[in-house]
Amino acid sequence: MGRLDERVAIVTGASSGIGRAIARRFAEEGAIVVIADVRTEPLEGGESTVDLIVAEGGRAEYRDVDVSSWEQVDALVGATVQRHGALDIMVNNAAIGTGTPLLDTEEADWNRVMDVNVTGVFFGCKRAVRQMLEQPVRAEARGRIINISSQHGMISAPNNFAYGVSKSAVVYMTRQIAADYGEQSIVCNAVAPGKILTGRGGLAISESALAYSGSRTPMPRLGRPADVANAALFLASDECTYMTGVNLMVDGGWMAS
Repeated sequence: MGRLDERVAIVTGASSGIGRAIARRFAEEGAIVVIADVRTEPLEGGESTVDLIVAEGGRAEYRDVDVSSWEQVDALVGATVQRHGALDIMVNNAAIGTGTPLLDTEEADWNRVMDVNVTGVFFGCKRAVRQMLEQPVRAEARGRIINISSQHGMISAPNNFAYGVSKSAVVYMTRQIAADYGEQSIVCNAVAPGKILTGRGGLAISESALAYSGSRTPMPRLGRPADVANAALFLASDECTYMTGVNLMVDGGWMAS
């Protein structure tokens, strides 16, 4: 038996990177996974997440969703429940950044980051909680919400001001929702990745960026998407007991050093 057998999970931003790894890991453990994204092609290249999961013997489907739209998030959850009968796990992973410091961040870029990274998580949490309140308790939970935050929600994000601010909001939302709905058996936790190598190019994997991250990370390698996926799997599983409001670090010890 898989650790998520017959559980229904939505993972936003699951076509690429960390979301893709989470979706695959959940499917490996028996979950029915709904990939919610604005594109099907992985940013790092390769076949689509749905095709990959199906080829591996799992169950997955894709829905085109912009998480900054309440109507689209509402329709996503509604269609998932209508098709599969429940929403057991909601992973709010979709996020973007600007790659700019404060003085170079334009208002339009700031607003788009907040729309996706903050409002998108707010919409995902709100719609998930609304659905989960209607569901029976199963293994001490009506449902589990997992928000993907970041170590940069707690420390500065070099040249990514809006992104860091948005991730600090995700940490706060996670705690508030956990406190407000724990009595109703809704579990809400977050995973905070450190430096994760997703296979994408750009400034994030420049020689200087990798050298800086390596110097700050006590463990002898940088992170992989699977590291975050394993943490999300634990938080999504029945093994996660008496834990809510947690911001689980997956950073190779960066924040400890």
